[in-house]
Amino acid sequence: MRDLSEIRKDINQIDNELIELFCRRMDCAKEVGFYKKANNIPVLNQQREDEILADVQKKGGEYGAAARLLFSNMMELSRALQHNIIGSGQALRSLITSAKEMPSPDGVTVAFQGIKGANSYEAAQTLFPSAVLNAYGTFEDVFNAVDKEEATFGILPVENSTAGSVSAVYDLILKHRFYIVGALDMRIEHCLGGLRQSTPEDIEIVWSHPQALSQCENYIAEHHLTPVPKANTAVAARDAALEKRLNVAAICTPEAAKEYGLKILDTGLQDDPYNTTRFIVISKQLYIAPDANKISLCFSLPHLKGSLYNLLCRFNSLGLNLTKIESRPAKGKDFEYLFYLDFTGSVHSDNVIDLLSQLSEEMPEFSFLGNYKE
Repeated sequence: MRDLSEIRKDINQIDNELIELFCRRMDCAKEVGFYKKANNIPVLNQQREDEILADVQKKGGEYGAAARLLFSNMMELSRALQHNIIGSGQALRSLITSAKEMPSPDGVTVAFQGIKGANSYEAAQTLFPSAVLNAYGTFEDVFNAVDKEEATFGILPVENSTAGSVSAVYDLILKHRFYIVGALDMRIEHCLGGLRQSTPEDIEIVWSHPQALSQCENYIAEHHLTPVPKANTAVAARDAALEKRLNVAAICTPEAAKEYGLKILDTGLQDDPYNTTRFIVISKQLYIAPDANKISLCFSLPHLKGSLYNLLCRFNSLGLNLTKIESRPAKGKDFEYLFYLDFTGSVHSDNVIDLLSQLSEEMPEFSFLGNYKE
């Protein structure tokens, strides 16, 4: 058996040769890019790539699958280079260039789901303290209000650190393709709000939004309470006050309990003391702040082996950090999915705008949803 230092010496030598060959290959890919640009040839030639990868896997023997992966990554990077040479994504580049900065919040109209005291109301107040806040009954109503220009912006919860994604909102994002122009991570504290005559021992039933019930699952189980879903936490507080039942309480924010005249019977009900909900701001107009640091996209994937991995390879090659990827069933299509993706970055970076332009040409149903400050 050879000594480890000897083996590593060989590996270093091979690595140096591989780097030289890789650079030569990318130089050739660059020449191909200029040829395609001059002759108006599309960057992607799927049939050729499939043939090369099949041949590589066959020649790779026991390392065939690994060799295929290596060459697949090289092809992905070669295509990215060629897209930059051709100048792909001109429509997207033009859209981003024409984006304006956020308008003054004074007097703008903002739609939120629920009623006064709901978490979405609190988020809207935090983001738009001098705006006109209009309440709507459902998440879809908020999108419709923005669509009909009854509101300039809409505030929606998309994810909780305990209960996970708000799937209904992601479905609506993918349906409407409005822009995301802002976001807020807000700590959520749940309390037990009951009638002033009630004691904690009286409570048998708790009303709240399903997400809040999920966030307080341990508390509900430990106290043997029966959970009943409501439209949101503030509605639960309002209805508990109106029903006037000693054994019914709302799981809501302290602000909602105060708003609807409930007595706080207990606090800190959430399973996670750092319970946080992420809210987004939607708009029909694209606005991009100079200090924007989060980008959202949606798209579907080609029906090809490894297409998701190849996509992620592009982000990895630029050192970009993906913070969210969500898949939702495509409406009217069996076992096909749309993807929602967040990553940290700014369109003011040449690498990022080049990447987005490449993806806009290759990903089916691609939409740039926005670049915003979180």
